[in-house]
Amino acid sequence: MDNVERIKLSHGAGGKVMQELISSCFMEHLGGLGPDLAGSKLEVPLTALDDGAVIDDIVFTTDSHTVKPLFFPGGDIGSLSVAGTVNDVSVMGADPLALSLAMVLENGFPLGDLERVIRSVGETCRIAGVPVITGDTKVMENGAIEKMVVNTSGIGRRSQWMDHNIATVREYRKFDSRWLMDSTLAEGDMIIVSGTMGDHGIALLSHREGYQFESEIISDVCPLNKAMGSMLKVGGVVSMKDPTRGGLANTLNEMSEKSRIGIMVDEESIPFSTPVKSACEMLGLDPLEIGNEGKVVVGVVPDMADEVLAELKRWPEGKNAAIIGEATNEVKDVVMRTVIGGKRMVEAPIGDPIPRIC
Repeated sequence: MDNVERIKLSHGAGGKVMQELISSCFMEHLGGLGPDLAGSKLEVPLTALDDGAVIDDIVFTTDSHTVKPLFFPGGDIGSLSVAGTVNDVSVMGADPLALSLAMVLENGFPLGDLERVIRSVGETCRIAGVPVITGDTKVMENGAIEKMVVNTSGIGRRSQWMDHNIATVREYRKFDSRWLMDSTLAEGDMIIVSGTMGDHGIALLSHREGYQFESEIISDVCPLNKAMGSMLKVGGVVSMKDPTRGGLANTLNEMSEKSRIGIMVDEESIPFSTPVKSACEMLGLDPLEIGNEGKVVVGVVPDMADEVLAELKRWPEGKNAAIIGEATNEVKDVVMRTVIGGKRMVEAPIGDPIPRIC
C-alpha cells in the first residue's frame, strides 16, 4: 500500500486545505527567511500571507495560472494573468508599475492560440496602464503539461494617495499600518463589494461543461487598479482584497481571522446576477464560494463608507457595488443575516467548488 502523502487538487484551491499546506510546509521552511535576510526593509513579509509582500516601499507579487479552458466567455488566460497580478498589487495600496510574463508551453501548442493569448495580454496591459517588461518561455514534451501555464509577477510603488488615505482613517480611529492588509479591519468598519459575485467561476463552469442557461454568463475578469486608486484618493479605506479562489466566503474569513474580529453581512445586500444565482441553485453550489477575477472587497471606516461607495460606482466595473456588512465584536467569525430573518455561519470552503478557474 502506498502510504506517501500526495498533493491533491484541493491543495491549490484557495480554501482550508491549501492554507494548511502553506502553514505546515512553506512557512515551516521559508517563513523566517524574510526578516533574517531583508531586515527592517521588509514591511509586509511572507508570513502575513497577504496578496503581496512589501520591501522598501515596493510591493511584489506573483501568480501562476492554469485556467481551463484557456479561452472562456469574457476573457482568456492572457487577460486573466494580467488582471489578477495587477489587482494583487493594487489591493495593498500600491500603483502597479510593471509585470513579468513567463510561459510554459506544451510541444505542439497552436501558434495561433499563443498569438491570441499574447494579444490579450497586451490589450489588458493597455487598459491597466501597466507594461510587461521581462519574461521567459519554456516548451515541454507532449503530455508533460496541459497546453499552457502562465506565470505573471508584478511590482508596484506605494500609491501617491496612501498617505492621504491613512490620514483620513486616523481622523476616526487608530491605524498603525502603512499598508492595506487583510489584518487591518477594526470594530465598525463597513464592508463593500465592488459588484456581483460569482460571475467568473460560473462563466468558466458553464463554458467548460457545456451547461446551457437562459443567458450566457460572462467572466468579470478585468484590472481594477484605477478604480482602487480613486477610492484611496477619497480616503477612509482600511483594507482591500480580491475575492478570487474560494470566493467571498473565503475572503471574508481570511480578513476576519487575520484582523481577529467578526464580520456580519446581510444576505439581501450581497449583489448577484440573476443568471449566476439561478445557476448555483440548479447545480447545488453556494454562490458565496464561487471565485471572481474582477471584483474587490473593501473595508472602510463607517463615516466615509457612503462616499467611497459613490466613488466606486462611478466606474463601470463598480456600477453594482454595495455595502454588505460590517466588522464587529458581536460575533467571532463571519455570520450572515439571512433574508428570512435568521443567522448562519459563513465558513471558508475546504477547497474551490470549481477547480482551475485561474
